[in-house]
Amino acid sequence: MDAEVFVDDAATTVAKQRWKKLEKEARRQTAEHIFPKIADVVNGRVRIVDHPPFVYHPRSSELIRRHVTEMFHRYRATLPEERRIILDRYHIIDVARKVVGVGSVGTRCSVALLMAGEHDPMLLQFKEALPSVLEPYAGKSRYLNHGERVVTGQRMLQSASDVFLGWTRGPQGQDFYLRQLRDMKMKIDLANMTKPDWLEYVGICGWALARAHARTGDPALIAGYLGKKPAFDAAISAFAVAYADQTERDFEVFKKAIRSGRLKTATRAK
Repeated sequence: MDAEVFVDDAATTVAKQRWKKLEKEARRQTAEHIFPKIADVVNGRVRIVDHPPFVYHPRSSELIRRHVTEMFHRYRATLPEERRIILDRYHIIDVARKVVGVGSVGTRCSVALLMAGEHDPMLLQFKEALPSVLEPYAGKSRYLNHGERVVTGQRMLQSASDVFLGWTRGPQGQDFYLRQLRDMKMKIDLANMTKPDWLEYVGICGWALARAHARTGDPALIAGYLGKKPAFDAAISAFAVAYADQTERDFEVFKKAIRSGRLKTATRAK
């Protein structure tokens, strides 16, 4: 699904302009554009700039850097040969911890700055891969490394995955997968969308999800299972509403735990 599809299929002129702007901004989400914002020269060395609590160097940063270097060599072996040749031009300059999305809270995530020259940076993100939550029901994964399971799944689902997507294992047995940081990613402001824009966005998400399922399953079998009646649509809608309600209840429990002192935080819950 090329970004041009969003522009061409936009329902209104305003929506068309918004997609054009998002596409233009996404093209600036590359290492060359991010590098001046995320790195600087500190004591004569190029380093990732600390922005705690989201990006920071832990006290044992030198040890982590050595571990990441070891992991990097194992990760290299998971890439196709033609990509290893490109990767071999780079060497690790710095490593920092990075807090990422909701799905990764509580896992080990880092960002590595690599350089092939003064003006040739690369930013790789290390993300810990835990066992699938489906394992108790679907059985143990056939992959020995959970990072490999995640990477294989992404490659199957996505028509064009990150060219440096790969996996590795940490010194204490943790599994990780790696990808470039912000490699031309679109950022969509969901909070300020109008209803027509929201419906258009949901339709695009459904399109992408349907194609992903078609790539990994039997499209005719899936279509036959769904049928032409709205029963599946209604079930998914009911699940979505129930999930949203549960999220709100969980958040209230979370805030209550902070107010009671059972959970320690830097700020107080309102």
